[in-house]
Amino acid sequence: MRLSVSHETRYRFTEPQARIVQLLRLFPGDTSHQTVVNWRIDVDCDARLRESIDGYGNLTRMLYAEGPVETLRLTVSGEALLSESDGPSEATDEPFPPDLFRRVTPLTGADDAIAALATGSDLAGMTALAGAIHGRWSVDRQPAPAIRSAIEAAAGERLSSRDMAQIFVAAARAQGVPARYVSGYSLSGDDERRTAAPHAWAEAHVAGGWYAFDPAMGGRSGLDHIRVAVALDAAGAAPIAGVRMGAGEEVLDVDVRVEEA
Repeated sequence: MRLSVSHETRYRFTEPQARIVQLLRLFPGDTSHQTVVNWRIDVDCDARLRESIDGYGNLTRMLYAEGPVETLRLTVSGEALLSESDGPSEATDEPFPPDLFRRVTPLTGADDAIAALATGSDLAGMTALAGAIHGRWSVDRQPAPAIRSAIEAAAGERLSSRDMAQIFVAAARAQGVPARYVSGYSLSGDDERRTAAPHAWAEAHVAGGWYAFDPAMGGRSGLDHIRVAVALDAAGAAPIAGVRMGAGEEVLDVDVRVEEA
C-alpha cells in the first residue's frame, strides 16, 4: 500500500516572538515494512533547519526562526510504500538494546488496574493486551491538550491514541516485556481520512523482535501505519517540541490528512 500524508501545524502568537527553536520528529525512515518514497517540510517564514538523528535513531530536524515572528506554519507532505509481514519490524538504526525499553518513566508507570490488563508476555499476550485496551476505552480523535501519564489517562472513558499507546507500554513493562511508544500516521479508523493529530501506537519486543500493536484499533498494527519516531514515552517521541522567546499567548491548530495514494 502506498500512503500520502499532509500534516499542517499552524502557530499564532498574540505578541511577536523574538526567537523560536523547535525539535521536529516528523521524518519517517525506511524499515523492513516501509519505504519512504518522498518527504518534505515547508516553513512559511525565514528559518534554518539542521538535520540530525536523536538517541533513539529517529530522524530529526532542529528549526531556528529569528523574530519578530507573529505566525508560523509547518507543512509536512510525503508518501511511503508499506508492505505487510507477519514478522517483526526491523528499523535501519537500533542504537539501544531491547532491555532499555523496560525502563519505567513518570508517564508510563502502571498501577494494579493497568498491570492487570496484560495477561501474558508473549506475542499472543501482547495482541490480547491491545484488544483489552480497545475494549475498555473509547477512542477520542480530538486533539489532547497535554500529555497525560498512563495512570492519569486510565481514569477517563474516552482516550486519544496517545493515551492508549502509553497504557499499552505501561502494562507491557509491568509484565517485564520491553515496550516503546511509536508516533506516526495511520489510515485506519477514520472514514474522513482527516484527524486533528498524528496517530500513536506501540511496539513490544516479543518472539525475538519488535512487533507493532495499535490499541486504538484493538490488535496488531496493519499495512496502513507510517512509523515516524519511537521513544520510552510520548514526550520522547512528540512530533514537535521546542521553546519560544517572547511574551503573549500561543494558539495552535493542527490538521492531518492521510490517504491511499
